[in-house]
Amino acid sequence: MIHFDEVALRYGSGAETLSDVSFELEPGSFHYVVGPSGAGKSSLLKLMYLAMAPTRGRISVFGRDVADIPRDEMAILRRRIGVVFQEFRLLAHLNVFQNVALPLKVTGKREPKWQAHVRELLEWVGLGDKIEADPLTLSGGEQQRVAIARAVITRPNLIIADEPTGNVDDRMAIRLMYLFEELNKVGTTVVVATHNESLVRRFPHPLMQLGDGRLDILPPPD
Repeated sequence: MIHFDEVALRYGSGAETLSDVSFELEPGSFHYVVGPSGAGKSSLLKLMYLAMAPTRGRISVFGRDVADIPRDEMAILRRRIGVVFQEFRLLAHLNVFQNVALPLKVTGKREPKWQAHVRELLEWVGLGDKIEADPLTLSGGEQQRVAIARAVITRPNLIIADEPTGNVDDRMAIRLMYLFEELNKVGTTVVVATHNESLVRRFPHPLMQLGDGRLDILPPPD
């Protein structure tokens, strides 16, 4: 699913944010990305969802070497990846329903086939009464849930989530983790960056531990 070979990332002329990172994630796996603030978690995720190119090293996604993929094919490849950003990136001119439905419209699916699916997912994340709301009127936690719904609505092959439970209460965090777990059970590869140690213990999966720009794969916590 994802293969990094001696990957490094440097911003400008500063020190490397990531150095000699190598790993392979199998299809259908579930991993947490953990480490202290500034360790490079968000940078690692950006490389995974093809928002950045490495300074050196090679990255393969879905069996394709990223350096060899033409730009038009790259856009199609990204549709197979659902991303939950820390900053939400909701479109202010669309209501909640339209934001979540957008990835389905981009893929050309006809509205009658997915309207009920969008409503069902919004009910699951606790926003069934906010379907027509303007995103800017929502709380941070509500916007986070819209962003998660939008990321998973197409059941992508790969989900990459950057602190997806950081703005919600414990009850909703657990509910959202169950959503990721269910998607993983049907074959979706899931990568979640988090600081929430209690969730990592409750839903144990291998850890991608970042520190000083380097990465180690650790077994699930006991």
